[in-house]
Amino acid sequence: MNRALVVACWLLLTAPVLAQDASQLESYIRLHYSKHEYQIPMRDGVKLFTSVFVPRDTTKTYPMLMKRTPYGVAPYGEDKYPTRVGPSEHFVKAGYIFVNQDVRGRFMSEGNFVQVTPHIAQKTKPTDVDESSDTYDTIEWLLKNVKGHNGRVGMAGISYPGFYAAAGMIDAHPALKAVSPQAPVGDWYFDDFLHHGTFFLAHAFRWLTSNATERPKPTSDPVKPFVYPTPDGYKLFLDAGSIENINKLYLKDSIPFWKDMMEHPNRDEFWQKRAIMPHLKNVAPAVMTVTGWYDAEDLYGSFKVYQSVEAQNPKANNVLVVGPWHHGGWASVDGDQLGIVNFGSKTGQFYRSEIELPFFEKYLKGKDIPAPAEATVFETGSNVWRTFDKWPPQNTVSKQFFAHGSGKLDQTAPSAGSANEPAYDEFVSDPNRPVPYTASITNKMLIEYMTEDQRFAARRPDVVVYQTDVLTEDLVLAGPLSVDLWCSTSGTDADWIVKLIDVHPDAPDPTPLASHQIMIRSESFRGRFRNSYVQPEPFVPNEPTRVNFELLDVLHRFKKGHRLMIQVQSTWFPLIDRNPQTFVPNIYFAVPDNFKKATHRIHHSPKHPTSIKAGVLTTQQGA
Repeated sequence: MNRALVVACWLLLTAPVLAQDASQLESYIRLHYSKHEYQIPMRDGVKLFTSVFVPRDTTKTYPMLMKRTPYGVAPYGEDKYPTRVGPSEHFVKAGYIFVNQDVRGRFMSEGNFVQVTPHIAQKTKPTDVDESSDTYDTIEWLLKNVKGHNGRVGMAGISYPGFYAAAGMIDAHPALKAVSPQAPVGDWYFDDFLHHGTFFLAHAFRWLTSNATERPKPTSDPVKPFVYPTPDGYKLFLDAGSIENINKLYLKDSIPFWKDMMEHPNRDEFWQKRAIMPHLKNVAPAVMTVTGWYDAEDLYGSFKVYQSVEAQNPKANNVLVVGPWHHGGWASVDGDQLGIVNFGSKTGQFYRSEIELPFFEKYLKGKDIPAPAEATVFETGSNVWRTFDKWPPQNTVSKQFFAHGSGKLDQTAPSAGSANEPAYDEFVSDPNRPVPYTASITNKMLIEYMTEDQRFAARRPDVVVYQTDVLTEDLVLAGPLSVDLWCSTSGTDADWIVKLIDVHPDAPDPTPLASHQIMIRSESFRGRFRNSYVQPEPFVPNEPTRVNFELLDVLHRFKKGHRLMIQVQSTWFPLIDRNPQTFVPNIYFAVPDNFKKATHRIHHSPKHPTSIKAGVLTTQQGA
C-alpha cells in the first residue's frame, strides 16, 4: 500500500476520534474558563487585540501564561471558544490564566505589521516600540485589569510566536518569571527562508502566500491559501525559469516581503537589524528553549538563542530541550516516529507532561519541583533521553573525518605518500536538471525529508559520496558539526550542500531500515558568501577554494555495523533556489541565459583536504 493511501486511510479512521477529543476539550474549556476580549493600549496609543481565559474557580489565584502571535487568536467573539489554549491540555487542567494576543498589524490588532520586528535597544520616546516594549506594556495592563492572578507571568510560543517570546524576555517586566522560546526565529538570514544565502524556495513560497499579504485594516478573516496549479513543485518552479518570474506568474506583486527579500540578497542592514540574538541581554526570567532535531525551519534560531542567552546572561537560569521532533512536533504529535524512522516511545507526550508543565509549575506557581537539567536531549540512533550539565557536552573530543579518493571517509588526513590517490572528485552540475531534495512528488517542504532515505540522491552522477568502513564499535557524535570544504568550479558561482548520513547495514531479511541511508543533518551554503555575507565574491574558475560552514548540532549514535557517510552536491531543488553558476550581482534576477552547466570538484589532497568536524562523546555522560 503506498504512503498516500496509508495516510488517507489513517485520516478516515482517526478523524472522528480527533474531532471528538477536540470537542471534549472545547467543552472543558467552556465549562471551566470565562473568556474576555480586550483592546490593550500600548505606549504609542496603538491597541492590541487580546483574548484572556480566566478560570471560573475564584477560590485561588493563578499565573498568567501568554502567547503573542501573528497567526490570529481565533475564534473571535467572547462566546466562541477554541479547541485548545495554552501549550497543552495539561495546562488547561492545571489552572492558568491564558492570554493570547494578535501582534500589532495582524488580524484584529491596530498598527502596522513588520516582519521580525527589529529591536530598539535605546528607547527615548513613546514611538520607540518593538516586541519587547509591547510585551512589557501588555503585562503591565493585564496586572492592573485582570482579576485572580498571582502576580506571575509566563510566555511560550513556537516558531514566529517563539520569536515574540524571545523578544519579550529582553528588559522584561518584573512579573515575567518564565519564558519558553520554542523553535524561535533567530535570524532570518539563517533561519526559515535563507540558509547561508541559499533561498528556501518551496518553504518561503508556501508560507508567504498564506501569511504575508497586505492587510488594509483589522480583520478576523484569514488569508485564503494559494491554489497550486500542480502538486509537482519541481516542475512548477523549474518551468517558471527564475525567481523573478515566480513573482510575476504566481505572486503578481502581492507579497511585499517577497519583494523586500529579492532586493536584499546579501546580509545587509535589512537582515542584520532583524537578528534577535545580539539583543538577548538583561534576561531575568527562567528560560527554556525547545527544539527538535528534525526541525526543517528554525533549528538555527533555537541553538543560537540558547547560546546567546547563555553567553550574555551568565547568571540566567537558561536550559535547553531537544527531542526527535519536526517543527512544533513536541506540541502536536505523539513523537514516536517521523517518516520511516521510529523513536521507540511517545516522546512528545513525555515532553508535554514531564518537562514542559513542570517548568512552568515551578517558576509560575512556586511548586517544589526539581529544576530541569541544563540540557535534556534525545539521542537519536539509540532512542534514549540524556541529560547534560552543559551543552555541548563537556566529555567530547573533536574529531575530523577526511574525504579520500574512491569514496572513502576516515580520520586520517590525506598524505603525500598517497601518490596513487586522485586529488579530487568531480561532477557536472546542471541547474536545468537539479538534484531533487526528496523522492516524493510535492509542491511544499515536506517535514519527512529530514529523515528520508538518501539513496535516490546518492545514485545520481552529480552527488559525491564518501563513507567510512563498517564501524566496529558505536560512535556518538555530540554538539556542533562543521564542514571544511575544498572545492572548485569551472563557473564563477556555486552552491554547496552537505548531508551527514547514517548508513544502515544490509540485511537478507526486509528489516525496516536495512540498507537505508538516513539523513541526520544537512545544510546548504551559497559559495559567493564564503568570505563575507555582506560582500559576495565570484569564484576564480578551476581554482581550489576553501568554504567553511556550520551544519549545526547533533546527538546521534552511529551503531556498530553502520557507516558514517557524507554526500556533497550543488543543487537541492526546489527546497533551495537554483544558482545560475554564473556570478551575477543579484542572483534573484538571474535570467535563463545565466544558468550554465559547470564542472565542480571536491578536493581531498594533502594541500586541500576536505573534512567534516564533529565532537565525539567519550563517556556515557548523561542519563
